[in-house]
Amino acid sequence: MIVRIRFGRGTPVGKKPRKRRRFAAGVAGFLTPAAALAAAFGAWRIAADMNWTGSFAIPSGFFSHWQVWLAGAMVLQLCATLLNRYAKKGETAAT
Repeated sequence: MIVRIRFGRGTPVGKKPRKRRRFAAGVAGFLTPAAALAAAFGAWRIAADMNWTGSFAIPSGFFSHWQVWLAGAMVLQLCATLLNRYAKKGETAAT
């Protein structure tokens, strides 16, 4: 007598869950608007320095400089781009 035991198809070896990639895509979705907001603050600070607008919301301290806001916007956008690349890594055009 031959007894056959059949197991269901489990997760193939080498396939990891995509939870981290989905989380990275979600965080990247929030970083792009944050970068736009930081760039807007930088532009506001430049305009306030040229007396085109009223006073800036932060009159003194580290965050009162336009360079800080524009550098922060660039860093946030770079992080969003890198997270998006990680989230889409290994995907084909059909998926």
